[in-house]
Amino acid sequence: MVPLRILFISPYIPSPIRVRPYNLIKHLAKRGHQITLLALIPPGEDTSSLDTLRSWCHSVETVVLPRWRTLWNTASAIPAGIPLQAAYSRSPEMAERIREIQKKATFDVVHIEHLRGSELSSAVNGIPIVFDSVDSITLLFEYVCTSGPNWKSRLMARLDLERTRRYEGNLLKRYPHVLVTSPKDRDALVKFSTVHNPQRFTVLPNGVDLEYFTPIDSPRETETVVFTGKMSYHANIAAALDVAKHVMPLVWRQFPQAHFVIAGKDPAPEIEALTDDDRIIVTGTVPDLRPYLAKATVSVSPMRYGVGIQNKILEAMAMGTPVITTSNALSSLQVTEGEELIIADTPQAVARHIIELFKDQSLAQRVGNAGRCYVETYHDWNVTAENLEAVYREVMPVKNGYYAKA
Repeated sequence: MVPLRILFISPYIPSPIRVRPYNLIKHLAKRGHQITLLALIPPGEDTSSLDTLRSWCHSVETVVLPRWRTLWNTASAIPAGIPLQAAYSRSPEMAERIREIQKKATFDVVHIEHLRGSELSSAVNGIPIVFDSVDSITLLFEYVCTSGPNWKSRLMARLDLERTRRYEGNLLKRYPHVLVTSPKDRDALVKFSTVHNPQRFTVLPNGVDLEYFTPIDSPRETETVVFTGKMSYHANIAAALDVAKHVMPLVWRQFPQAHFVIAGKDPAPEIEALTDDDRIIVTGTVPDLRPYLAKATVSVSPMRYGVGIQNKILEAMAMGTPVITTSNALSSLQVTEGEELIIADTPQAVARHIIELFKDQSLAQRVGNAGRCYVETYHDWNVTAENLEAVYREVMPVKNGYYAKA
């Protein structure tokens, strides 16, 4: 097929942590497409992946989003009725750069990343846009309102819920096609949408880098539980606290020396406070999560709530590490409970399965191997990029002005 010229607009720098845009760009480039990346640099953003992105892309340009601008955007969003997530990345400088680059180059399609990037689409002129919602933020806020880890997260969700629902309800008025990572998120956006056309919402699951996350031929520690993720994110905070306070005490009754490792950047104060117990290890930022997944006996991800696909689950499965998670993860995966991963919805059930895997190494190996086979079959980024390419071609205009289906 003819390579596409893609203008990829992101409200942050794609990176191994911003796993979805990072890998979409990587694998679209491998398929021969010409990608121009325009990305904002918000306050505190890690820019270390830019050199890698430049090696993949035809062009990479960045615009700094200063702290004063984000504060102004947030303050002005409230009277305008715009969600804080959408308003955060407003940037006249970025809008002007988008207009300038369209004058200098021709593109077949524009890819807009996340609700945070949605306001930047107003600078796009005459080029079909594919909007990657990633998740339904409305659905996420509904969960946070009832299950958030603290009153601040619950209050912020309540304040922005209705604005976000209205905004997401109008996505199909702004974009010919919208992507999400899971059927649950698609169903939520279809429900909220003011335009009844479910076919314009496409589930594009996250993949996992199967070359990077691969089993390591070394012994695992016999009594180690690991939880991975960005530890300033409220859903991860809630899950890690649940494991530390309600699951591990049950495990310690039988395995008093077992360790619980929380590996991920920016741990919140309540997470750091857990290290008062020397059996709980909080790593903070680490250069590589793979050693922690490779050493662990089991990876746990008992999320109170969540949207989309949990990358931490896919990465652990790719490493051959047995995973225990909650049943709400099943709506995003095509697994058989008890084979590729283990489902447990109460602290008692999570603890029981951890103890079972501690005692039965053959079971742990069998579940880990099945998990690896699963991600190889269903979550290869090469397949995801191929499916995204098909969406691009569907929205591309043809000479008679209609959208092409090829």
